[in-house]
Amino acid sequence: MNLLIVVASVLVHRWLWVRLVRDTTRPGGTARRVGAIAMVASAVLAAAPRVLVPALGPATGRPLAWAGYVWLGVLLYLILALLVMEVPRAVLGIRSLARRRNGPVPTPAAPAPATPAPGVAPPATPPPARPDRRLFLSRAAALTAGGIAVTTTGFGMLTALGDPVVKRVPIRIAGLARPLSGLRIAVVSDLHLGPLLGRAHTERIVRMINALEADIVTVVGDLADGTPSELAPAARPLRHLESTHGAFFVTGNHEYMFDGAEAWVDELHGLGVTTLLNERREIRHHGAVLDLAGVEDLSAAEHGRGPDYDRALGGRDTDRPVVLMAHQPVMIEEAARHGVDLQLSGHTHGGQMFPLTELTKLANPVVSGLGKVDNTQLYVTNGAGFFGPPVRIGADPEITVIELRA
Repeated sequence: MNLLIVVASVLVHRWLWVRLVRDTTRPGGTARRVGAIAMVASAVLAAAPRVLVPALGPATGRPLAWAGYVWLGVLLYLILALLVMEVPRAVLGIRSLARRRNGPVPTPAAPAPATPAPGVAPPATPPPARPDRRLFLSRAAALTAGGIAVTTTGFGMLTALGDPVVKRVPIRIAGLARPLSGLRIAVVSDLHLGPLLGRAHTERIVRMINALEADIVTVVGDLADGTPSELAPAARPLRHLESTHGAFFVTGNHEYMFDGAEAWVDELHGLGVTTLLNERREIRHHGAVLDLAGVEDLSAAEHGRGPDYDRALGGRDTDRPVVLMAHQPVMIEEAARHGVDLQLSGHTHGGQMFPLTELTKLANPVVSGLGKVDNTQLYVTNGAGFFGPPVRIGADPEITVIELRA
């Protein structure tokens, strides 16, 4: 994987060198040499978060992770801006080629310069020729693309690092007992504790959830990008979560990506957060009962585990409503087959960064917000953190409070 990252970085920067250095500088000049060095440094920095930071650890590698991931965000929008500009570049190239094929347009001969009269100064020497048109256009395109990339990344960082948006979503459940109407479920996912997001991030999330006065708190996977041995201090504020019936967690793909799923289950247990590993709990509220179930993430199958819907949902009283916590939205198909009323998911980040917001729709039945598959409703939260660049464009971080209604 690291080799693929390095190769991809080299290929991308080869193209960037052509557009930002070769096309904007004159051969043999100092500017071209400096530009080439900058491209090498950029390629190294872009690969560093996935190649060097894991070896250094979250604490030691934090400065490099910040620099590398921010630069990745700039690179993404720099590349997109340059790709958009390839269209007018191609049009101008075609027009220039057509003019060369048709031959130069003849111009009338200039009159011979008049001989200045004695005692009269000769005409002033014309100024040096400006850079040719192609060089000027290439420089203008490079500056424009750079400005777009920096501005977009800066705006996206303000969004990603700011307070999550609180969404209040009423959801009607068929057959919901009236005592359960008004039950509030706080939903948060994808905190992604790691080199960029630490204890202060968790403290803010806990503070905002507690202000919602929820009856149930659900953390729907991807808590951390690392193991408790590295990140336990960042997660400890979760012990202060407040709700009527407790806080619950299900694993996401990142818990297995870093081989920390079992260790996180133990760590969260010590913090008073219950992990639902293919199991369910009865939530008794004002004399009525709601089943809250949770299944492991699909990626657990690579570790000999995985979601077990029969174990989590089998043998229950089907007259009672059931809410299922499942990290990935694509798990809705199985949830619908098992008669789940409402599935709570994360994973998508709402796409996190445009245009990935659009591409994410190709792989998920719902990317953000409320949807439905058969008779099962699906709510997908954008998550409260981010993965990779600390940038969000078109997908604000969020915490949701769902209010069940009869």
